[in-house]
Amino acid sequence: MEQLHFRASPTLALPRGAQGCGGASDRPEVSELRSSPQLGLCQCQRIVMLTGALLLATTSLVNAHPGHGDEFHDPGTLIPSTTSIEVDAETTRRLDMRVEPVRRQRLAFGIKTNGRVEASPNHQVVVTNPTGGTVLNLYVQPGDRVEVGQPLALLTSPELVTLRADATERQIAAEAGLKQAQADLSLAQANFRQQQAIATAAIGQAQTAFDVAQERYERDRELLDNGAIPRRQVLESESQLATAQTDLEQARSRLAVLEAENQLRRAHTALDAAQSRLEMSDQAYQARLRQLDTTANPDGTVTVLAPIAGVVAERSVTLGQSAQDAGATLMTLIDPQSVMVTADLYEKDLDQVAVGQAVRITVAGLPNRIFSGRVQVIGAAVEREQRVIPVQVGLDPLDEQLQPGRFATLEILTEQTPQAVLAVPQSALVEQQGQSLVYVQNGQTFEPVEVQVGRVAGDQVEIEQGLFEGDQVVTQGAALLYAQSLRGGSAPNSSDQVDPPAPQDSESDRSWHWLAISSSVALGTFGLGLAWGRRRRRGSGLMLGSDRERPDPLEETARGTSEGSPTSGSEVEHQVPSELP
Repeated sequence: MEQLHFRASPTLALPRGAQGCGGASDRPEVSELRSSPQLGLCQCQRIVMLTGALLLATTSLVNAHPGHGDEFHDPGTLIPSTTSIEVDAETTRRLDMRVEPVRRQRLAFGIKTNGRVEASPNHQVVVTNPTGGTVLNLYVQPGDRVEVGQPLALLTSPELVTLRADATERQIAAEAGLKQAQADLSLAQANFRQQQAIATAAIGQAQTAFDVAQERYERDRELLDNGAIPRRQVLESESQLATAQTDLEQARSRLAVLEAENQLRRAHTALDAAQSRLEMSDQAYQARLRQLDTTANPDGTVTVLAPIAGVVAERSVTLGQSAQDAGATLMTLIDPQSVMVTADLYEKDLDQVAVGQAVRITVAGLPNRIFSGRVQVIGAAVEREQRVIPVQVGLDPLDEQLQPGRFATLEILTEQTPQAVLAVPQSALVEQQGQSLVYVQNGQTFEPVEVQVGRVAGDQVEIEQGLFEGDQVVTQGAALLYAQSLRGGSAPNSSDQVDPPAPQDSESDRSWHWLAISSSVALGTFGLGLAWGRRRRRGSGLMLGSDRERPDPLEETARGTSEGSPTSGSEVEHQVPSELP
């Protein structure tokens, strides 16, 4: 602690008549002083003033003891400690401090510009109202994640309700016709079977009659040839055979069966027609649904489904809102894993940028994250006024969501350091009064080291001077160590006890009291000297007339000083001023 030091002068200049060898006084000098009473008065004033100064200096020396010197410092000003800070392993773990070795690496640099995060056009869908109607229910909120086919909203449509009612009526009629056709078919089938049985029996009988008639005819012809019967009997047998043959042919023709078969065929046709009418009863309704690219519930309401998997980025309608026009926007779905960054580049930088070039990206709100991507699209035309051209950068696969609309800073990498250089993360640096510090670990001790930094590449900073490869540097928690250095102590442990502050206030008060007392003494002495001087000036005329009759006070003082304080023989020179003070 800085101390206030005061040094008193070791020699007090007195008139040469006040000192002498062996106590003898220099009488001519005293005589000269007597001949100049105003000059002696001036010397007396100086002696009084110097005596007051000695008292003040002595008091200051008494008060200037250790513990003072900081009274004029601003108590709010913190001076960082340049000594090392000791932190044990448990405190390091509790403070989540991270230490990494300094490595050499090639740093990449490029063209910097600002942009915005946007959803990829191929992974963004605007869900619209398929038909005019009213929003009955909303199943999702903005920010919700949805899967393909998940219900998003429930709508009611007067048009679909009407179409559904008409389809229902036609379906009922078609179903009735179908039932009638099915009944007619059943009757036709029964009649066909009956007629078929009748025809089979008739054919059998006709065949039997034909066989009998033919056998009789053949026997009668034999008998006729033998002359056993008359010719007239043979002719009768021949006529009966012809009749039996006609009956057989008529039975085989199955006219009734054919009629029943035709009736059955007509019943089948009617049934098919009824089924077709049933199928076509809601054809207009289904055609309208296909036109709207949606499905409907039996009550005529429409459930809007998610066309893609993603996140609800925006919802444009509220519950109960009426959307009379089809195609109105209901909500927007995006895939947060498929986003891109758009930015503008100046015309002068275009010759350094190409499709596929690597890009380093930081996003507002995520200062400690650096994303990577590549240039996907470079605009075909330069904007006329600002002379910029748009570019699109596709991001590499993400492990977290990036909301479209966020601001981003892009660095299109165009160059690289020719060789590996020392680099540390930006989180390892602590800025102190224009200087850059890092904390290097040495066992459980962390020492502040001033470094000279170079270029910045993403989250890495080039170190030009101050570190060596392999140094263990604090990359997370350096700010905590710096804050502790401002308090000038080791990092706090959980078992540390805080000592009570030293009672410096009372000691400081006593010092200021002594200073006030000494100042009062000095001022009083100075005032007495001035009063004595005025008195001497008023009586100077009397002193000139009686200086030979009574001894001069200065001479007595000089004689007493010479007798009481012998000197080494050297005189203290005193130059008498030519003018009175």
